[in-house]
Amino acid sequence: MIVVGAGPVGMTAAAALAHAGLPVTVVEANPEPRPDWRASTFHAATMELLEDIDITERMRAEGLTVPRYQFRDRRDGLIAEFDLSLLGAETRYPYRLQLNQQRLVRFLFDRLRADDRVELRFGARVTGVADTGDGVEVTARTDGGTDGGIDGGGEARLRGSYLIGADGAASAVRKLSGVAFEGVTYRERFLIVSTTVDLREQLPGIADVNYVADPVEWLFILHTPEAWRVLWPVPAEVSDEEATTPEEIQRHLRAVAPLPGGYPIVDRQIYRVHQRVAESFRVGRVLLVGDAAHVNSPIGGVGLNSGIHDAFDLTRRLARIARDGADPDAELDTFDAHRRRVALEYVQADTERNTQRLRETDPERRRASHRELRALAADPDRARAWLRRVSLLESARRFGIGTPPPETLLTNQGASR
Repeated sequence: MIVVGAGPVGMTAAAALAHAGLPVTVVEANPEPRPDWRASTFHAATMELLEDIDITERMRAEGLTVPRYQFRDRRDGLIAEFDLSLLGAETRYPYRLQLNQQRLVRFLFDRLRADDRVELRFGARVTGVADTGDGVEVTARTDGGTDGGIDGGGEARLRGSYLIGADGAASAVRKLSGVAFEGVTYRERFLIVSTTVDLREQLPGIADVNYVADPVEWLFILHTPEAWRVLWPVPAEVSDEEATTPEEIQRHLRAVAPLPGGYPIVDRQIYRVHQRVAESFRVGRVLLVGDAAHVNSPIGGVGLNSGIHDAFDLTRRLARIARDGADPDAELDTFDAHRRRVALEYVQADTERNTQRLRETDPERRRASHRELRALAADPDRARAWLRRVSLLESARRFGIGTPPPETLLTNQGASR
């Protein structure tokens, strides 16, 4: 098996394949794991899946357990608080775990580099992808990398039974496979800034995770083990350079909560936000997962999580194909159908609704949204149903993760042959 992309989704896929006893080659364009702070939330359904590769206890030991989160308004204060402990009868993880994604990548990198079943080729950029009928061939070029990079630079041809494209929104695997990436790009960009200041002292009463509505400048405020992070939208007419000057960042943070002397900044990232889904997650033996297959607004923290779900769904199927002789077309068509449907009906729908809720400008619609959230939080049964959905338990239970194809699909596949 070949996995392209060594972010959290690609490394999870590689770890799952190795755990199943399958050899895997990981190809990554960067010379070493990237220190990317962007995603930091792990939901209940994802924590359950990560038990399969024996990583959850280390994550829990280093992460921040967040049992409740808030919807707030910059003018009106607290609107509603949701308590994830309502899910205690259904999952061992009735909370959000806050842990920056590069921690998971580093955990898995350290494990995989010591695994004889795994070859890591960092500093290798994919330039060609071919489905040969009975396998795949990947062409990768490098100037010389670490941990399996091509010595001295040059070009290599790698062969495997299947290819997993986990190489992000600009996926070379997706582009080289000719798969359209349908959807829209927001006019505004998002800027996320991390500070070591404890924002609970500046904003008494906030939770560790807060969605803050405002018609002019909404916010997303969350706590991770390293820092507090504040995200706000950058208007289309403001350049990246202007938005990220120290003076402009301090101006925005002081508008959130005044602080004499200003805020120490440990990280900042500005990026474009898309709502896009690949027209197919499968082209023969080439499969797409994570941001290579779907990208979305980060409001809700489900992009990374749904990508990890993709990885487990796919690798469980590949393991059955390799070890048990399962029908490849039935398994992989089911992966494509289920994961694409989840991306459209859950990930895209929920993140767009979450983002619109925060930036709504119409006063009556804002008031209606606030009334709806208050009513949800006040009713334990409705709140539990809401939390099942946003924690991805609902989609995981509804479609399963890597469950065998329906008997009808297996029958139809047999008849077609």
